[in-house]
Amino acid sequence: MLRYVILIALACLLCRWALGRWPWDYLRGETTRRAALRRARSLLGVEAGASREEVIAAHRRLTALVHPDRGGTNAAMQEATAARDLLLAELPLPGRDEGS
Repeated sequence: MLRYVILIALACLLCRWALGRWPWDYLRGETTRRAALRRARSLLGVEAGASREEVIAAHRRLTALVHPDRGGTNAAMQEATAARDLLLAELPLPGRDEGS
């Protein structure tokens, strides 16, 4: 019995080392924040590593399509702006390096 406990513990440690996550982390669903970031990237059409300039350019392209003056809705405009704000908040501030 102790042998199985040790094997399971080693398998858990191996999973953590190899994949960067504990095995039970795969049983949980996606976090709300992570899901919101994924949705914002999808809405703006940018990749996960998009720069500040790419996010802003994608927002401009989207708002040109969904702006109320061009036949869009206020809700679509607000959603595009919220997506931009969320993605920009995840990026480091301009002029500051990652280490500080």
